[in-house]
Amino acid sequence: MSKTKIICIVGPTASGKTALSVELAKAVDGEIISADSMQVYKDMPIATAVATKEEKQGIPHHLTEFLDADTAYSVADFVKDAAEKIKDITSRGRVPIVVGGTGLFVDSLANGVTFGEVGVMQEIRDRLQTLDNEMLYNRLKTLDPQAAEEIHPNNRKRVIRALELCLAGTTKTRQNKESLTALSPYEALYIGVSYVNRQKLYDRINKRVDLMLENGLETEARNMLSKVGVTSKQAIGHKELLPYINGEISYDEAVENLKRATRRYAKRQLTWFRRNDEINWLYADEMTNDELINEAVSLSRKFLLG
Repeated sequence: MSKTKIICIVGPTASGKTALSVELAKAVDGEIISADSMQVYKDMPIATAVATKEEKQGIPHHLTEFLDADTAYSVADFVKDAAEKIKDITSRGRVPIVVGGTGLFVDSLANGVTFGEVGVMQEIRDRLQTLDNEMLYNRLKTLDPQAAEEIHPNNRKRVIRALELCLAGTTKTRQNKESLTALSPYEALYIGVSYVNRQKLYDRINKRVDLMLENGLETEARNMLSKVGVTSKQAIGHKELLPYINGEISYDEAVENLKRATRRYAKRQLTWFRRNDEINWLYADEMTNDELINEAVSLSRKFLLG
C-alpha cells in the first residue's frame, strides 16, 4: 500500500515558516495544517502568532483557532485531527503541508506514533495535582530526563501525563520509541527554516514581540486572563505580562521577560529539530527570499514526483 506524501515545514519561532509555507502551497497546490499546540485556541491570535488573513493569501489553513482556552489538547488529539485533515486534503487532489514549531506534534504525525491509554490509579493523579509546577518538573527530570527536555516546565498537563507514564512502569520516551514500531501511513519531506547566525534570529524575535505589543497583545492577555481557563496562561506572551498586569513589575521588565522567554523557546525548538537528520535545512541569512522559496519548491516537487 502506497504511503500518503506530506510536506513538513519546521523551525523555530519567527524564522519565517508561515511566509514560506504559503508560497510553497501556492506553488504545489497545497493546504496548510498547523502543528502548533497553542494556535488551536480561539481568542489569542496575537500571542500564538496565527497567520492573518493577509498572510494566508487565500491558502486554506487547518487546525487553528477552533478550541476554547480551557479545553485540553494533546499530541494524540492532534495526530487524530491532522490525519482527518490529510485525508480530506488529499481526497481533493491537493498537497498537505504541515507547518509548525511544536516538534512533538510534527514528528508524532509523520512517524505514525500511536497512543495507548495507560491506566493510572486516580489517587496517584490526585497526588500529582497537589504539587506545584516546579516540583512536578523536577520530579520528571529525575524519572525521564529526555521527556523533561522536550516539555516546557509550565505545561502542567503534559508534565503530569509524562509522570503518570513513569509511575505506571514506563516512560514517555520509551513509549514514543515503542510507538514508532507502528508502520507510518505517511512519507514525509522535512524542510527546516532557520538562521546560521543565531543573533539574527533573536533580532527577529525581538522585533516580533514589539509588533505583537503594538497590535494589542496586552489587551488580548487581559481579556484571556480574566476567563476561568488556564491554558492562555501557558502561552508565551500572556504569562510574561501577568506580573505587569498584577502590578508586580514594570512594563519594560515584562517586555524584556517576554523577549527572553521567546528566545529560550526558540532555542528549545532548535534543540528538538536538530535531532532529526531527515530535515533539509534552509538558512534564511545565507540566501535571498526568492532563493529560499525556489529551493523549497524544488525539493517539494522532486519529492512529490518521486
